[in-house]
Amino acid sequence: MYGIVDQKIIDEINILNATKLGVKIALEQLSLKPDLILVDALNNMNTLGIPYKSVIKGDAKHYSIAAASIIAKVTRDRIMQEWDELYPVYGFAKHKGYGTAAHIAAIKENGPCMLHRKSFIKNFT
Repeated sequence: MYGIVDQKIIDEINILNATKLGVKIALEQLSLKPDLILVDALNNMNTLGIPYKSVIKGDAKHYSIAAASIIAKVTRDRIMQEWDELYPVYGFAKHKGYGTAAHIAAIKENGPCMLHRKSFIKNFT
């Protein structure tokens, strides 16, 4: 399971709190609750009463955290592919939404679309 938090919510609560919310959303989808959750350097989270352990550089220390990181990246990349079909001028399929020079240039040329986080584009628009 995974939790997706959209750009509007990220702008409202910030990326760190959105990450924590994504964990909660994912946990809400589980039919079987784990005894312990391992997370990569997150604290003060609502894990629905499930104990968790925050591990600094957890993706390098625990396979489960590394696997979760890969699943998150692949899921995001797939979403970016879909967004690229809707908004081809931004090149989402190529840069996956990261702030590359080409992505920033496309925003400057075309203006932001509804998918762009205001917190992401505020420094160059």
